[in-house]
Amino acid sequence: MPYYRNCAGVIVFNRDKKVLVCARVGKRDNQWQFPQGGIMKKEQAAAAAVRELYEETSIKSVKVVKTLNEPLRYDFPGSVRRKMLRRGIDSLGQDMFWSLLYFYGDDSEINVKTKQPEFKAWKWTDIDEAPELIVYFKKEVYQKAVSALKPVMENFVD
Repeated sequence: MPYYRNCAGVIVFNRDKKVLVCARVGKRDNQWQFPQGGIMKKEQAAAAAVRELYEETSIKSVKVVKTLNEPLRYDFPGSVRRKMLRRGIDSLGQDMFWSLLYFYGDDSEINVKTKQPEFKAWKWTDIDEAPELIVYFKKEVYQKAVSALKPVMENFVD
């Protein structure tokens, strides 16, 4: 039965109020995105965000600032859906639960060359630029997440 996968979306920002975006492995062009990943059964969205961030970037020095209560949904386009079905995953898309995390560490902590790398590069960028860097079918969800969490980031005091 098709379903929407619960996913943690992670907006990480630093002292300069820049956000972390990462370029996917296996893509010719640099397809940038925020870290993200599946939420396990009985796992809270914020805990999944912290776990996924660590698994994908090695970042530990974070503080959860805010997690949105309601998910933002997107549908997979046909080509992605077919690829997922070939892997045995009958997901129509994802319900993304977004968390805003403050990174208080040093950039030397960031390492995307993990055991099973999902990213080939990372950079800090302006939060308003991030939705412009994302693959087309996630763009609206990114715009909504940024709209909801940008004011919280801008008013955050370390």
